[in-house]
Amino acid sequence: MNKTTTLESVFSIDPNLTLIPVVHASAPFASALLQELLKRPFDSLAVPLPESFALPVTQAIEQLPTLSLVAQPNAQANFFDLENNHRTTENDDSALPIATCVPIDPCQAIIAAIRFALGEHIPIHWVGQTHLPAPSHAPYFPDCYALRSTTLERFCSALLPSILPPQNSEHQSRISHLARRIAHCTKKNSNTIALCSLEDWPWVRQAILEDRNPSGPLPELDTAETLPQNYSIDPRGYLFLLGELPFLTGLFERARQECDPDDQVLTEGLKELFINARSSYRQELGNRARQIPPLLISQCLKYIRNQSLLERRMTPSFYTIVRSAQQMMGDPFASHLVNTATQYPYESPLPWPTARLGIQQADLPDAGRHQLVSLLPGPPLQWTTLALQRPPKKSEQSRWQNRWNPYMQCSWPEEDTQIESFRSRIVERARQFLGADLARTEKFTTSIMDGIDLRETLRHWYDGSLYVKVNPPSIGQLDATVMIFDPEPDPRQYTWRATWFSEHAEESTLAFFATHFRDQMIGPGIGMATYGGSMFLYPPRPIPDIWVDTRIDFAETLEQRLLAAACIHSQSRHIAVMSPTAPGLVLKKIAKRFGRKIVHVPLSHFSDSTIQQLRIFHVLNGRHVRSYAANFIRKA
Repeated sequence: MNKTTTLESVFSIDPNLTLIPVVHASAPFASALLQELLKRPFDSLAVPLPESFALPVTQAIEQLPTLSLVAQPNAQANFFDLENNHRTTENDDSALPIATCVPIDPCQAIIAAIRFALGEHIPIHWVGQTHLPAPSHAPYFPDCYALRSTTLERFCSALLPSILPPQNSEHQSRISHLARRIAHCTKKNSNTIALCSLEDWPWVRQAILEDRNPSGPLPELDTAETLPQNYSIDPRGYLFLLGELPFLTGLFERARQECDPDDQVLTEGLKELFINARSSYRQELGNRARQIPPLLISQCLKYIRNQSLLERRMTPSFYTIVRSAQQMMGDPFASHLVNTATQYPYESPLPWPTARLGIQQADLPDAGRHQLVSLLPGPPLQWTTLALQRPPKKSEQSRWQNRWNPYMQCSWPEEDTQIESFRSRIVERARQFLGADLARTEKFTTSIMDGIDLRETLRHWYDGSLYVKVNPPSIGQLDATVMIFDPEPDPRQYTWRATWFSEHAEESTLAFFATHFRDQMIGPGIGMATYGGSMFLYPPRPIPDIWVDTRIDFAETLEQRLLAAACIHSQSRHIAVMSPTAPGLVLKKIAKRFGRKIVHVPLSHFSDSTIQQLRIFHVLNGRHVRSYAANFIRKA
């Protein structure tokens, strides 16, 4: 009877040797591999790295969680492209020299396994070679996030039909070398676990089974002229070193230190990323920051999930995360999200020179600029440009302030349209409140009038009577609207007070107090301010500047002066006032003094995000600035 191979034995070659495949640069796979190592007793570990990298890699792993790089400058090794199936040589004089490297990334499966073996004092065999060609990147594999719902054996077995055999002699030589070195390790130890890349796994396994007892001499050890060196990393290059986002890598490391399960780090980590970015966003912008409630974050995460599914991914790319945040929350928040995602919390000085990393390149001290070829290549990456509005530098803001012409000011037309539309909504809401106060209920006779009054009808259910609503006729137009965004405005904060006249008949006459636009220059001839309160007169008409009008000098606060000006210049009996709280006794006395009545519209009737966007407006230094202002003014 034939013995059937089970999934539990798919990694086992014989009782003394277990060959486990690895997907590089994947935190879920690294976690699954550690769980596999914990389940299997072993007394030695074989890793596909050269012997010359043993000492520097071991020293670098002992410095974790601080990130570093082990690189061999001016390496003679070539590499081949797995998809184009051709060998790539760097003989062109104009090309950069190659440096083979090992990123010391705690989310790399090989690094995590070596770290585990060092902690358990398990011998490690280094069975790789640098003079043999290495792939420039790993092939495309399904997202390792699927390991949350399946086992490592099932995941790897399901990929066997998609793994192509070696396509050239260099690839075959590397597999043969690895197989012979692994088979030799089993002669020294009773139970060995060997690791290899997933794309080589079935062919290394086949080579070991075909030559169980190699009789010839072992392949020569690595004799590279230039030895690998340790380098610390400039924090700006963490994104190019790690397989996961630096922020998420920090969360995995925190879970390891606190002995917490890391199966939820990717999903919960995205939420924590948005929350931390929101904190830095609020800290920098203060009151000017847009309100980002948990509901908006939840909607953005759902949008990111849908975008990832459209891209046939289970975990989102960095580009998808930032682009979604830009579309839903604006450029300023997206910039803070990028800065937060590229921060790694565990940093400490290392006794090694610092390397600056870029896209597959590195500036190595005393060695110059090199092209990096990783011995632990992850899946191919696609770098995409995303335009974000960067915050201006202090020197630029100072230069723009000095060039400001105080005799030329105008508004941004798009914001004028938005604030006028919002004023119309407030007036309409105030008219509804007035009509509701004057509405009456009467018994049904011949017409249902303005609708059935259910409350009154149910109240008289016992006699079977039907009652209807009777709304009064329109009371006319409300031509004055006061918006108070800050219930207790500080005159030291709202230092800019002005009265603006309309450019055309569809705009109101506007008087307001706000933060000074010159304190927040965002572009040449473009300043940004925040409303504290405003007063609108529509239809527009010329009025004296309310901030120097002596008739209103009795007003003690900024909001009192706005209301007094609205009462003086209004041609209607009622004044619509939108504010967070109901008007106090002082404001009511001011309205009564001029024979007016206040119709209060609570600020809570409108969404926080709408109010926050309307409060922020831009001032242009002349109409000619409108031709390029859109390049600097971006709103979510």
